[in-house]
Amino acid sequence: MTQSPLESQSSPPNHAITITIWLATLPALYILLRHLYKLNQSIQLKGCRRLGLSPYQSNLHDEYDPKYTHGLPEDSTDDTGRPAWRVKALFTYPIKSCAGIEFETADAVSTGFVYDRHFCFAENIPPRQQPDCAGNVPVDSENTTSSTPAETYWTARTMRDGHFSRLALIRPEIWVPDPQSADYCPDLDEVKSQGVMIIYYPRVLPHGHETHTTLYTRMRTTILSLAITIGLLPTHHTISIPLAPPKSTPTAPVKIWKDSPLAYDYREYIPQSLRNFLQPTKPNRDTKPLTLFATIPSHTRPIFRNAPRKESLGFQPVTAFADAYPLHLINLASVHDVASRCSIDNLSVRRFRANIIVTGPGCFEEDSWKRIRVYHSSRLLNCDRNGDHDHINDHDVDNDHDDNNNNDKYTEIHTVCRTMRCKLPNVDPATGLRHRAEPDRSLRKYRCIDPGDRTNAALGMQLVPGVREFTLRVDDTIKVLERGEHCYIKMLKPGEVWEGV
Repeated sequence: MTQSPLESQSSPPNHAITITIWLATLPALYILLRHLYKLNQSIQLKGCRRLGLSPYQSNLHDEYDPKYTHGLPEDSTDDTGRPAWRVKALFTYPIKSCAGIEFETADAVSTGFVYDRHFCFAENIPPRQQPDCAGNVPVDSENTTSSTPAETYWTARTMRDGHFSRLALIRPEIWVPDPQSADYCPDLDEVKSQGVMIIYYPRVLPHGHETHTTLYTRMRTTILSLAITIGLLPTHHTISIPLAPPKSTPTAPVKIWKDSPLAYDYREYIPQSLRNFLQPTKPNRDTKPLTLFATIPSHTRPIFRNAPRKESLGFQPVTAFADAYPLHLINLASVHDVASRCSIDNLSVRRFRANIIVTGPGCFEEDSWKRIRVYHSSRLLNCDRNGDHDHINDHDVDNDHDDNNNNDKYTEIHTVCRTMRCKLPNVDPATGLRHRAEPDRSLRKYRCIDPGDRTNAALGMQLVPGVREFTLRVDDTIKVLERGEHCYIKMLKPGEVWEGV
């Protein structure tokens, strides 16, 4: 039946109907967006306090200053009157490969700094497709198909893995119970869970990969983009997860290098928007299951290889989701030297994700450190108006041998091996973008120096403390007790055997 011209004119097009509906809902949408914005701008957990410095504060504010390029004598002072060889900054990284939290004072436990690499994201994939933590996918040429479905399991993901460079843009905050807080109550959920972690991640606007997106999708994207631009909608999503999960939380092994420790599976706390951010949909690409794991304290990973043994320490070192050892130290002068040879402007020390950043030693002096002592800044007397300190003298250093009786004065730390570098530092932590070559290319030209691994560049030192619990502070003084040669012991491949490991 043919439609009359009058009927045709009286039926508004579908697009007009859609636009009319959107215009009618704009006032309600405005109110909703303002409400969401206020909620995201004023996170203040009841009965808790936030750990670490504000994201707008940093002891690395002057990290590019040329004064950090050249070393100073170990027992000297700098232009501020402070010991030249000292702790410049302290970081912990609660989620593996995500943004760090900077501290003035950092407490350490057996696995490293408290909460460091306590969480990690992981994908669930079949074993024969299983890449290792360096992103290499083994190929089973003899058995590419099987009548029995392969059992899938979880594999930790880091910025080394393709689009997971976006992990750099995920910013965690740690909030712990504070009995001094006016609204503290032991019955609060935040207190019962021993605190919470707030996770911020960028808001991704909806889009489609199909050739022609719908008018609805285009209008929704336009409105959301406008709302973000004019400040009605936060640029980031925010979620909250418990630091100590309920007893009903499921567990599963998660593969990290050669280990597969049992961990808590936090999938129920991960919204689809976070999965969409980390796993952007692409044509002809299957999206694998993604979750967040948390360390189970009774299932840490024992560390051997270059680490001291239980016979000498009194305990075997362990770690959580860190690649290898409990702590990682880097010398700012060494990063300046790399930067001078690199095509990247303002190469930040943050790219190398160290826990302890020191200043004072000349570039690469740390390569030969075997054992150091960190004197706590509380040992220094108050500065006078000229900025002078009463320093620890060599007599103190030579006669302090009993670590157990001097933990309030210093912490002794074994510098067990050099840090062998992959391409992870190619990711800019400020943008999440990966440089195709740098700084990896520049490092490999002159820093493949370790006899245990001539194929990878070395920068920084891996640490094993001589005690399980201690506290470090910015401005703590560094004293080298022992120097010597290092030979890196590689991580074992399946079937490999190394005596004592």
